[in-house]
Amino acid sequence: MLDLSSLSDLPVTTGTAPWPGHEYAKGWGVFGLPFDSGHVLALRVFPQSDFGPYRTVWHRDPDGNWTIYVDGPRIDTACPRYYGAACTHTGRAHIDVTWTGKTSARITMDSPALDWTLTAHSTRLLDVINVLSSAMPLATWRPRPLVRARELMAQALGMGHLKMAGVMPSGHNGKLMPERMYFVDDSHATFAGTDLGTPVRLKDNPMIGGVPLPARGVLAVGQATWEILDSEEHDRTLREVSGPTSPEVR
Repeated sequence: MLDLSSLSDLPVTTGTAPWPGHEYAKGWGVFGLPFDSGHVLALRVFPQSDFGPYRTVWHRDPDGNWTIYVDGPRIDTACPRYYGAACTHTGRAHIDVTWTGKTSARITMDSPALDWTLTAHSTRLLDVINVLSSAMPLATWRPRPLVRARELMAQALGMGHLKMAGVMPSGHNGKLMPERMYFVDDSHATFAGTDLGTPVRLKDNPMIGGVPLPARGVLAVGQATWEILDSEEHDRTLREVSGPTSPEVR
C-alpha cells in the first residue's frame, strides 16, 4: 500500500549536486496544482540542498501573478533564487507540513493564511513508471533524448507540455528530476480567506516566467539541479550560510 508519510523522515542535510558546476535541492513537493477558480498552488519541501533546508509555497492568482513564500534561512537560497524574477512578490512565512494519513497531508501558512489539504494517489501505470524511474541512474538525465522521452511520458499522463529541463527566470539552466510521481485530484485550500475551489486538469500548462508547471495536480519526489551562473557568488553564499545549523524542514 502506498505510504508517503515516510517523506517526513528524509534526512536534513547540506550537500553537493551530483554533477560538478551545479547546485541542487532534493526532497519532494507538489509540482503544481491548478484549481477551477484560476488559482494555482505549488509546494516544495527540500530538506537537502547546497545552502540548507527550506520549504516554499507558490501561489498564482487568476490574473497570473505569482508569489513565493519561503520558510528557510534565506529567501535568496530557496526557490526565489531561480523563479523570483517571474514573481510579483517573494517573502518569508512559517510553513507547516503535517502528514494526516499515509497519502494525505495538510499544509498551513501563517501570513498570508493558507490551509491546504491534499491526498495523493497512484495508478497501475504510475506504479510501473515509478519503479523504472527510481531504478534508472542519474546519468540518464544528462542526454537530451532521454529527458525528452520523460517529458513525452508526462504528457501522456495528462500533465501537458511539461519541460524537465530549460532556462529558469533567473537565467540558470535547470533540470527537474522526479524519481516518483503521484496524482493529486483530491484537495481543498483556502488562501487569504478565499476558497480556491476544486482541482482541475487544464488545457494549457500554468507558466511561471516561461517555465511550464503540470496541467494537473502532481506530487513528485526527487531532486533538481541548476548550473552555477556565478561561481564567486555561489562560493560566497555557501560561506555565508555555513554558520549555525538551519531549522529542520520536514
